[in-house]
Amino acid sequence: MVPLAKARLDLDEAHLGLVLLWMGLGCVAATPLAGFLSHRYGNRNVMTISGLLLCLGLVLVTLAPSAVLLGAALVLFSGAGGVLDVAMNAHAVDVEKLQRRALMSGFHGLFSAGGLAGSAGMSALLATGAPQVICALAMALPMGVLIATQRRNLIELPRDAATARRSTLVLPSGTVFLLGLFCLVLFLAEGAILDWGAVFLHSARGFAISSAGLGFAAFSVAMATGRLLGDRITSTLGPVRVVRLGSLVAAAGFGLATSLPWPATALAGFVLVGVGAANIVPVLFSAAGRIHGASPGISIATVTTLGYAGMLTGPVAIGFLAHATSLPLALGAIAVPLIMVAACAAVARR
Repeated sequence: MVPLAKARLDLDEAHLGLVLLWMGLGCVAATPLAGFLSHRYGNRNVMTISGLLLCLGLVLVTLAPSAVLLGAALVLFSGAGGVLDVAMNAHAVDVEKLQRRALMSGFHGLFSAGGLAGSAGMSALLATGAPQVICALAMALPMGVLIATQRRNLIELPRDAATARRSTLVLPSGTVFLLGLFCLVLFLAEGAILDWGAVFLHSARGFAISSAGLGFAAFSVAMATGRLLGDRITSTLGPVRVVRLGSLVAAAGFGLATSLPWPATALAGFVLVGVGAANIVPVLFSAAGRIHGASPGISIATVTTLGYAGMLTGPVAIGFLAHATSLPLALGAIAVPLIMVAACAAVARR
């Protein structure tokens, strides 16, 4: 929908960049607040309200008559999405506790599948020639109905009052921040392929511009498949091995893609990154939500905020490093922090 907003408001690239900046700022600003809201008012209420605001924001993006109001609509949209993201993951930890088994990877796999379905659905609606606001309503209304009707099926686990009060006042522990730094590395790796993968394939591996997106497609399919199978993998290997082996496989993927000159090995490397990274973030979120004496919502909000920081700032840092050296070297360097994550994987122990 971004190119349509650009054309509708006659924005140049500089003004569009400033408008899109508000989307990132809205998400980063709202995510830390989400932990307190989830802890104070419960995941059910936060998921319901933020989900409905997300639907409203989607429609307002298509109606904004100026760049300023478009930025405000994007702040609402991204802020509600960030809050919903934290509350959903905190709720997923509660479901795992009730079921006494790993489920987080499957939830994240369906999140990835929803992203693909949403983009394909909106593309199909826009291809019919319908007005943008009608297309947005066609997406937002079913989501709003789903959220409103399924609220009663969301769970709220009882909490000890003293523990709840204490975890609100105490800052997140060092373990939470360490898990957050791990998420920062994994989000950085994902953001690197999203923002730089096509450029790398075109400029360094000879792909045509029309086919340079195959790298991110291969990565996305590998990650979605890995997450849909991830709960069984996590139950079999355990969270520590998932983090350790997954980080090493992802590091090997970056090494393969950037060290060998052939197009096929670059695609194979991107697939390895997707396979390796697929289940690490779900395991880290699960570990953050299970820390004794801490609020799952606040812990997950901290981890998520650090993760988003990696996705927002990582591609920028890669650009500077690529300018100083080369893009293959900058992308290959991501293997180093991934190996460090593997070395510290024991923090994800149940």
